[in-house]
Amino acid sequence: RLDGSIRTLIGLFTSSLADVQMQAGRCLHELSHSSDPAVAEACLPVTSYLLTYLSGHSIEFTELCLYTLGNLVVESEAVRKRLLPQGIIPVLVSCIQSPHEAVLEGLGYVLSQLLQAKEAPTEIIPLVLASALPQHMLRLVCSGLKAGIGAVVEFAWCLHYIICSQTANTALLSLGALPALTSVLLDLASEAPPDAAEGLELLVCPVLRCLSNLLAEDTGCEVQVQDERLLIAIFLVLQSFLQQHPFIAQECLWLLNNLTAHEPFFCSALLSLDLLPALLQLLPCSQMATVLVLTVVCNIAAKGPAFCQRLHQQPALPLLLPTLTLPDPEAVGQCLELLHLLFLHCPEAAADFINQDGHRALEQHQSTPELQERAQALLDMVGQPLGSSPSPRPPSFPPPV
Repeated sequence: RLDGSIRTLIGLFTSSLADVQMQAGRCLHELSHSSDPAVAEACLPVTSYLLTYLSGHSIEFTELCLYTLGNLVVESEAVRKRLLPQGIIPVLVSCIQSPHEAVLEGLGYVLSQLLQAKEAPTEIIPLVLASALPQHMLRLVCSGLKAGIGAVVEFAWCLHYIICSQTANTALLSLGALPALTSVLLDLASEAPPDAAEGLELLVCPVLRCLSNLLAEDTGCEVQVQDERLLIAIFLVLQSFLQQHPFIAQECLWLLNNLTAHEPFFCSALLSLDLLPALLQLLPCSQMATVLVLTVVCNIAAKGPAFCQRLHQQPALPLLLPTLTLPDPEAVGQCLELLHLLFLHCPEAAADFINQDGHRALEQHQSTPELQERAQALLDMVGQPLGSSPSPRPPSFPPPV
């Protein structure tokens, strides 16, 4: 807050005395923690020195400079705009080839902050894609934990931020990101607790999200990963991490949804591998899990009569009936969609539904405005009119998303 104080600190930071330079660096690092944008902007003159010192020989000093840069990037758009023309991306390309775990983790922190900036899709990600950073990030994430769990987690999240920008998926697919990340998930599934590295769930999450979001693109890229082992890996991850880290269930279910939405291969494999019971056991995990489980089963049922027959043979109906009694309209609505597909393609399912008093579960929704018409349509399909009032025209059921 004193005139010339930053200038004095920069003078010490550029000293030829290593100890003085390190202490000045620690002061700058403390300043970089400030949430006051004025502090970050006051540190603008030091950014070029921070970049220069990333090519130094001291691992501790390089790490300090990286985290100082990362903190400044978070707080100030002015700092980010200064760093880009100063060549931060080429400097990071050099750093990412370091053999030192601490340097790689610090670099991942800087890069993840840059990629989360509001201007990242238009100003930062194109520069990253034009560099060798994506190849190196994929290499490190695929290297397992050789680079250290912290560094690998940072780079997995970096890939996630790039994919979420929806500006780079074609480029990443061309680099083989989909089979590479699939291979990573297969490896992670084999690292079952309690022998798994501490914090492994922090890596599982971004890997699942990367795969889910790549598969959400309408590029037909599911063909690149037509491997039954991917389904097995997802359920092994669920089995390994669900109890201690329940958020993993939602991530796995999003991936299952995107795998089965358009690709009959995975729908057939899920049934052939007898994974449906394990999937249906996730129904009570959470409100979102219930909806996603039902959506995945809808994806299977939407593939036609043969798939509905197999669903009916499993059998699925006894586990679906309790869902109709839930207070959540979204979950009940998804269950109604699934029952519609089953009744449409498999008349035996409708008969069994009546035998199990399923029509009573439908009748309780006659007073729920957003569900009444669909419940009535299902009752009409199974020949169980609701009361004596005229039946409304059955609504059209959109395909599952």
